[in-house]
Amino acid sequence: MSIRDPVCGMVLNEDTAKFKITYEGDTYHFCSLSCKKKFKRHATKFVK
Repeated sequence: MSIRDPVCGMVLNEDTAKFKITYEGDTYHFCSLSCKKKFKRHATKFVK
């Protein structure tokens, strides 16, 4: 299943994405540790 990194918009495969975080009951996947850290610092900016 294809998903998007909420920080940079890169299309990822949900099954192979290495970086993820659960925020308010939803799981978000990231292309890199850098994007995950940005999301963690400013989650409300990236959650729609």
